[in-house]
Amino acid sequence: MITKNFKERLTTSLLLIFLTILIFNYKFLFVYTLIILGILSIIEFFNLNKRIFKKNISIFILNFFFIFYVFIFCLIISIFYNYFHLKIIIFSILLCCIASDIGGYFVGKILKGPKISKISPNKTISGSIGSIFFSCIFLSFFYFYLLNKIHLEYFIIGTLTSIFCQIGDLLFSLMKRKANLKDTSNYLPGHGGILDRIDGILLGLPFGILSIIIFLP
Repeated sequence: MITKNFKERLTTSLLLIFLTILIFNYKFLFVYTLIILGILSIIEFFNLNKRIFKKNISIFILNFFFIFYVFIFCLIISIFYNYFHLKIIIFSILLCCIASDIGGYFVGKILKGPKISKISPNKTISGSIGSIFFSCIFLSFFYFYLLNKIHLEYFIIGTLTSIFCQIGDLLFSLMKRKANLKDTSNYLPGHGGILDRIDGILLGLPFGILSIIIFLP
């Protein structure tokens, strides 16, 4: 039986995929989306910190670091967007992050098995492997479609991207656990908040791009 949460998650996911297609083709929409997502994620991060830390200095330092990170993240992505080959790299890694999330969700739900950590009870070893598998397969097919070649490096890049996506996911899961929250907000039906959706991307995207720079000529 299909649950209400699954229907909401599927609908929201399809809308986000459609949005991804639009922002690939329209720069103004890409910029506005970055600004909106950046502001909302910062607001959610602020709320998390308020629930976790009591000392104002700790809240200030973490908030400042996160604002700086999001600003640099958005700035670099915006600069890369102006060059077509770099834009292809950005969106290939972005979709690779999405594939990692999808693989982890479905493989984990189907196979279940031992948990990775108490930090996030829904995360399983099978789901983690599924995340890496989906990332590698997607990236290989994506670049095979573009370049008509398959390299071992694509699997390395896919693996590293997925691993850092999962690390980002676990970091924010730890914060939510300490804040006693299930989701960072309810902006995205079926998914929760903006940070619930982009937590893995915040680490997976920059490290995925860095992996391409290192491993591909």
